[in-house]
Amino acid sequence: MTTKQLLQSPQSAAEAVVQVLKEAGIDAVFGIAGGHAGHIWAALEKYQDCIRTVLVREESLGSAMAEVYGRLTGKPGVLIGQGPWILGNGLLGTIEAQLSSSPMLLLTDFSDTPELSLHGPYQSGRGDYGGWDARLSFKGVTKQVFEAHHPAAAVHATQLAIKHAMAGQPGPVAVLFSISAFTGQVSPEDSPRLYSTSAYLSRKSKHVDPEAIQDAAAALGQAKRPVIIAGNGVRIGQAYSALHNIAQSLNIPVVTSPSGKGVFAESHGLALGLYGTFGHPAANACVGESDLILAVGTKLSASDTAYENPSLIDPRRQVLIQLDIESLNASWSFPADHVVIGEAAIALEALREAAVGFDGHGIERVKAYRKPYLHQESAQFEDPTIPMSPPRLIAEMQHVLPSNAIVCCDAGENRIFMMRYYTTREAGGFLQAAGAGPMGYAIPAAMGAKLVHPERPVVAVCGDGGFSMSMNGLMTAIEANIPIITVIFNNQMLGWSTHIRGPFAAQFHDFDHAAIAQAMGCHGVKVNTPQELAAALREALIAEVPTVIDARISSELSYKSLIASFTDAPDLEGVKKEVGVAD
Repeated sequence: MTTKQLLQSPQSAAEAVVQVLKEAGIDAVFGIAGGHAGHIWAALEKYQDCIRTVLVREESLGSAMAEVYGRLTGKPGVLIGQGPWILGNGLLGTIEAQLSSSPMLLLTDFSDTPELSLHGPYQSGRGDYGGWDARLSFKGVTKQVFEAHHPAAAVHATQLAIKHAMAGQPGPVAVLFSISAFTGQVSPEDSPRLYSTSAYLSRKSKHVDPEAIQDAAAALGQAKRPVIIAGNGVRIGQAYSALHNIAQSLNIPVVTSPSGKGVFAESHGLALGLYGTFGHPAANACVGESDLILAVGTKLSASDTAYENPSLIDPRRQVLIQLDIESLNASWSFPADHVVIGEAAIALEALREAAVGFDGHGIERVKAYRKPYLHQESAQFEDPTIPMSPPRLIAEMQHVLPSNAIVCCDAGENRIFMMRYYTTREAGGFLQAAGAGPMGYAIPAAMGAKLVHPERPVVAVCGDGGFSMSMNGLMTAIEANIPIITVIFNNQMLGWSTHIRGPFAAQFHDFDHAAIAQAMGCHGVKVNTPQELAAALREALIAEVPTVIDARISSELSYKSLIASFTDAPDLEGVKKEVGVAD
């Protein structure tokens, strides 16, 4: 087998860079034309039939859209623009990609003038006296940095960056172009030689250590009360079906981390929802009383595990099996008894086959854990009080939105409420920025998700604070015909800040966000009651333009009331006896 050359005739470096994106299967890019990266934007005009170019109004919006594109497709989300602002404004999505392991490609520049690099600089990131050091700066927030100073290197660096963004544990990779990288043309004879991009694309390994699988299966076979903790790695690895199959086949309860919420349908009879610091008491009870934990694609971070509360996870009394693509993530937060390294879907399927016949009594256990909370939750979801409580608002969303809807959450109290009270009914239906957790994420995230899944309704949920940070994203939604729905939890304040330290410097004026949206060309409506919200959502689902629903909510419920308590758990011994899994 021989490898084809990338180029058959000379062309501009920028055009060859775009050809690389096409060969990598990347069909959308985001950003703002500026600096030397403007050459790439000019080249994109010739590729409109295969690559959608989304012009945003500010780099942070493009970075969040690129991060979500990478998280959902497994291909690098591409952000293109000028170095200082891709770094500064674009950090929102870049840091999220770094902490959430989303493949991402930053095509940016040094903003340099090489012949005058030692003079007083303007914008220059070459690292010379008086300037800033682009390579050092991007190195601190990405998986890898490549730089290119001539045309052939510009193309080769792009190929290597795609490879690194997707290999092993994915993440963001930056390519820094000097102005000289876009000077002149690149030809088939140039050095380094340029070959087809397919050779650089990540190849998923189907191998997992069979001995590790057998050891993990043997440990699982001895367990009486196993539980699966599923994290964002299930989403990154596109392992939804594999997770469902192992849970169903072996009858094991499933809980998710915050970043993993949405990887397993929470309406399933084996689902207990979110566990951890803000987890459902039933999910925490199941994890806390388990004798074996199967952790899949989760780093078991301190914020997820109630800050290592031993009532939840304690390696002195529980067996831990950890599945991850990155060996450094295993036995990181907690020592693992059994480690399986590999693609989540491959590892889960191998473990399922090795443990065929095992029964974790999941259906019975889940019913028993849920039972003490059914009446209380039903009352919250039917609360008639006006302004609406967050659980009541969420219950109405749950009632109206179809099961295939994708919900994208912002930061702050609204995210905590959504994590706790919103029930996903299909895998892949919930996204949040749980790695870095920035405000202003929901709207661009929803836009990115809608581009990947145009057939599904996509809803951005944010507070009035988060909406004001990214409402200019709706201009792009109008221009690019991305009809997302935005629901604002409007209580005229920063809820988290108000409830943790008081109202000072945390209160907003009562702005009419629906009118602001209408002025942009969106459909906008203010709602005060569940009935008005339901009507607005039904309208939004058939609207051909973006819709903003400004929902007035009560500020009485605090996120602090949802912090996990391990002193009021249900009678665990009673649960064990009820389903026949007592020690």
